[in-house]
Amino acid sequence: MAKPLSISSSDTQSQPLQWRAYYEMTKPKVVALMLLTVLVGMCLALPGAVPLQPLIFGLLGIGMMAGAAAAFNHLIDRRIDGLMARTYNRPLPKGRISITKALTFSISLAVIGFVLLYALVNELTAWLTFASLLGYAVVYTAYLKRATPQNIVVGGLAGAMPPLLGWTSVTGEFHGNALLLVIIIFAWTPPHFWALAIHRKAEYAKVDIPMLPVTHGTEFTKTCILLYTILLAIACLLPVLVGMCGPLYLVGSTLLSCGFIYKSWELKFDDKPGLAMQVFRFSIYHLMLLFIVLLVDHYLWV
Repeated sequence: MAKPLSISSSDTQSQPLQWRAYYEMTKPKVVALMLLTVLVGMCLALPGAVPLQPLIFGLLGIGMMAGAAAAFNHLIDRRIDGLMARTYNRPLPKGRISITKALTFSISLAVIGFVLLYALVNELTAWLTFASLLGYAVVYTAYLKRATPQNIVVGGLAGAMPPLLGWTSVTGEFHGNALLLVIIIFAWTPPHFWALAIHRKAEYAKVDIPMLPVTHGTEFTKTCILLYTILLAIACLLPVLVGMCGPLYLVGSTLLSCGFIYKSWELKFDDKPGLAMQVFRFSIYHLMLLFIVLLVDHYLWV
């Protein structure tokens, strides 16, 4: 009589654990925030409701290509990730996914996302999203990150593109108003990331990544963060100046900008343990709430 097959607990757990590892490679929290800005770009592009096809397939395709860019980032940075406390537990340094499987996953996700955008949204959005993927995965991660302390400033343009991608998804064309949203995220990125870099300065120095606090010192970086938050506050007013937004956004963005400037001022002149990470977390809520206010304001004044 044949012996019945048995399934060990490790076998039953390996499959879901493998999927969680792939999911982690896509940086889902980062992609979720990015997709919020894509959605706002879509909504602000039109006076009424967003058509269903570009809404669904635009978000899906852009999200897949953003996840692919994040997965390529995991692949390229796997050596330094294994040496840093913040990232040593990622799937590749821990060996939960092989390099071959990670590469296949990244390419497949990018190709499927591109095809969805090209076939079901429009060619412009597909190529712009592809350019953003190359900008983040190749230009920033593979080159700028290791080449210059201004890496996050120059490379931040790729991460600032999502509102424009949302806009082109539903209109198929460039518009100056969409570029104003790009400018906001472009100005937001350096103070957001430099706050984290201050907190992780020793780790970046250990792996020879020339982040600004490593090359120019913590105090200089704090000054840059403060100046950039002031620049960001000005950028946040641009949609009001061109008539994109009403008083709700004006009040909301002003309060958020004042909060960010205050936290940056505190970091510069009254620093204490853990404050850099508080500034980093505040910046995430700042961007999320700013775009939510943009969205609510738009539909209040349609």
